[in-house]
Amino acid sequence: MCTPWLEFDGARERLVSWSDRTGLDLVRLGTEADADEIQDTAIAQPLIVALSLLAFEQLEAQGLVPADAPVAGHSVGELAAAAIAGVFTASDAVALAAVRGAEMAKACEAEPTSMAAVMLGEPEAVVAWLTEHGLTPANRNGAGQIVASGAADAIQKIVAEPLAGTKVRALKVAGAFHTKYMASAEAAVREHAGEITTADPVRPLLSNADGAVVTSGAEYLERLVTQVTSPVRWDLTMDGLVSLGVTRTVELPPAGTLTGLVKRQLKGTVTSPIALKTPADVAKLSEQEDTE
Repeated sequence: MCTPWLEFDGARERLVSWSDRTGLDLVRLGTEADADEIQDTAIAQPLIVALSLLAFEQLEAQGLVPADAPVAGHSVGELAAAAIAGVFTASDAVALAAVRGAEMAKACEAEPTSMAAVMLGEPEAVVAWLTEHGLTPANRNGAGQIVASGAADAIQKIVAEPLAGTKVRALKVAGAFHTKYMASAEAAVREHAGEITTADPVRPLLSNADGAVVTSGAEYLERLVTQVTSPVRWDLTMDGLVSLGVTRTVELPPAGTLTGLVKRQLKGTVTSPIALKTPADVAKLSEQEDTE
């Protein structure tokens, strides 16, 4: 997933430095590891944040990022967003992602938990139904999608017996992210976060907690800590982007999922959502800028 991005000047050196900071060989993991290895939560989270930041640095180097462009991330993507907004360094973001991923992986081993995507249905009715089953609406993604999180047997039950008018699909995840089951991970992330020096954001930075723009770096870091056990409100985050007048979005790699949600939820409002999957997409974005 990282190989094509390492062709840019300085990119490999950046990944090597982040490897030193995390104790993970991110170069090997991002260029040689197979899907099974990188799907490990402890590996996936720092790798995702590192790749997003490598791509952002290329956009910035080519003058493709307006100074006042808002930034938002989904779940672990909020760590990359915080670094992009200047709350802490890119190295801090990747290191925090490594701690977050490792500790969430440990928490998943404590008891059998899982997640499932619930498509369609009236959002509040779906949330009430999940609550009846002892489940948490861990990701309210908008565009007709809510991700349920909780005990594995309860997840199996809603997959087998969906709410009328909905479709439910089990997800291949390590456990119940963004719920009380991640309490030990939140404690570990909080301890690590205490060592991070923050600055206030230099661009509008939206939060998954409520879609609001957060102007305090210290507050945003606290939100990153509590996010480990709290639901992700990507629906509200998209609403926040609209309230800022956003009509165009660029999703950093590994890209595609959020662009799909934006296309469905903000159809007619965001007219040019772009998913950067390879460096070739950066070139296309640059060409698009030149013609506007």
